[in-house]
Amino acid sequence: MEPPIFVGLDLAWSERNRTGAAIIRNGTLLDVTGELTDDASIEGWLAQHLSPSMSAVIGIDAPLRVPNEHGRRRADHELSLEWGRLGAGAYPANRRLLARNHRVRGEALVERLSRCFGFVECAPIPHMGKGRYICEVFPHPAHVALFALPRVLQYKRKPGRTLATIAAEFARYQQLLSTLEDADPPLRGLGPLLTIDAGQLRGCRLKALEETLDAVTCAYVVWFAWYRGPRYQRIYGSVAEGHILVPSLEPVN
Repeated sequence: MEPPIFVGLDLAWSERNRTGAAIIRNGTLLDVTGELTDDASIEGWLAQHLSPSMSAVIGIDAPLRVPNEHGRRRADHELSLEWGRLGAGAYPANRRLLARNHRVRGEALVERLSRCFGFVECAPIPHMGKGRYICEVFPHPAHVALFALPRVLQYKRKPGRTLATIAAEFARYQQLLSTLEDADPPLRGLGPLLTIDAGQLRGCRLKALEETLDAVTCAYVVWFAWYRGPRYQRIYGSVAEGHILVPSLEPVN
């Protein structure tokens, strides 16, 4: 049987913007790109790596199910209660903010990947499950959990953050990802991603680095979840109402 693949998508809220994507197989980064745009491009890229009999898990950094018209989902609230003090709270997701022509992109993408490839939205991810699963993940609390950080990494461009600060945080992000080579499960093959100097990047090139590193994080989260099993996954909300999966180095129950 072919080994499964673990896919991370840093999904842009609009198809006009670029989506970062990464694939891990056998503990090695197989492919990474920041050039995907619409849902058809995501489907086509995934089809290049997914054979008919292959199991797979996809972790998507974007709301995948948004039943509420206003406010925020239960998943956003529950996650923020636990992680907000560390700067890793969830952004409020509702249909007024996210829907375009009555369509939330994450929901539409899940439907498409389910129809085309047989993926099922699932949380927690079964221990070494043989199916094809999709879950919602969020890099900020994942970083804090996986690397035992006192605060969230501050590589996002925000008012008050200088380019020097952002570049230093990107370097820290890259260094932390490099430590996963000796983790359980491991992540190898990051190579060139770890040597990019964020201080030399501006605009869309800096954004592309952010998207690709976050996609790698998303892919690792689902690789970790599948490998370690449900006891090492914190689930906020529910699949029916919207969920977020965060990895845990310690058993949660």
